[in-house]
Amino acid sequence: MDGRTPARDSTGAERVDERIAALDDWRGGTLRRIRALVREAVPGVTEEVKWARKASPGVPTWSHNGLICTGEPYTSVVKVTFARGAALEDPAGLFNASLDGNARRAIDIREGEEVAAEPFRALVRAAVALNSAGVKATPARGRQGGVATAPGEPGASAPALLTGGNPQVAKGEGDAPVKAYIAAMPGWKREAGERLDALITREAPGVRKAVKWNSPFYGIEGQGWIISFHVFTRYVKVTFFHGAGLQPNPPGKGKDQDGRWLDIYEGGFDEAQMADWVRQAAALPGWGRV
Repeated sequence: MDGRTPARDSTGAERVDERIAALDDWRGGTLRRIRALVREAVPGVTEEVKWARKASPGVPTWSHNGLICTGEPYTSVVKVTFARGAALEDPAGLFNASLDGNARRAIDIREGEEVAAEPFRALVRAAVALNSAGVKATPARGRQGGVATAPGEPGASAPALLTGGNPQVAKGEGDAPVKAYIAAMPGWKREAGERLDALITREAPGVRKAVKWNSPFYGIEGQGWIISFHVFTRYVKVTFFHGAGLQPNPPGKGKDQDGRWLDIYEGGFDEAQMADWVRQAAALPGWGRV
């Protein structure tokens, strides 16, 4: 058994203990404090480690009547992501990442930084109240002003789902049609789409977005389109247009000598490997014009 992999009979809290203990630098201390603040705000909160894969030890999560937030250690930040953060008021301005998503908001914490305790606990309590009320998360109006109507909100019609559950979204350039597509992804695939969109946006600064052929496309101006994804019945297919140039190659391969893909199933994906592929793809020539 890999030393980072907890025993099968470990409780969720014990798995979080092990995940944090494996971080022997400032990130472990930061996650420990975030965990303490969540527990103070919600005594008895459910703790789990999710999305563990062979190459990834997984992500600590905290839930109460639904997911509250996750704590993800990266090289230079600990990212605390609130699953329904777009619907939460944030008067202290703690959210500083994933600000364009329809559902999620995140707090990136760097070495030497600390999150204000009471505003953070207030966000956690508000997230629990939202989960407990069973209210559909719609972006809150805050310091950024009003928000556009998203699919599923009053006044908006939900896109039709085509074969395999793929959303039928009108083609268009920019972030808005991509958000509309992701918001219409069914079931667990929507969270996968949100995580992919946030990861690609983070790892490929200045990435351009569009919806073409009922699929989100991501590209670099002057290089071409580099990544796309598409919903199928049991998985989400992430295609790298020049994936043959990535190391290691994504596992999916067809007649196209350049293209490679990865099929994401329920339960998540290896975010560290995906981030590395995105960074590599952003440095390679793409397909078509952006």
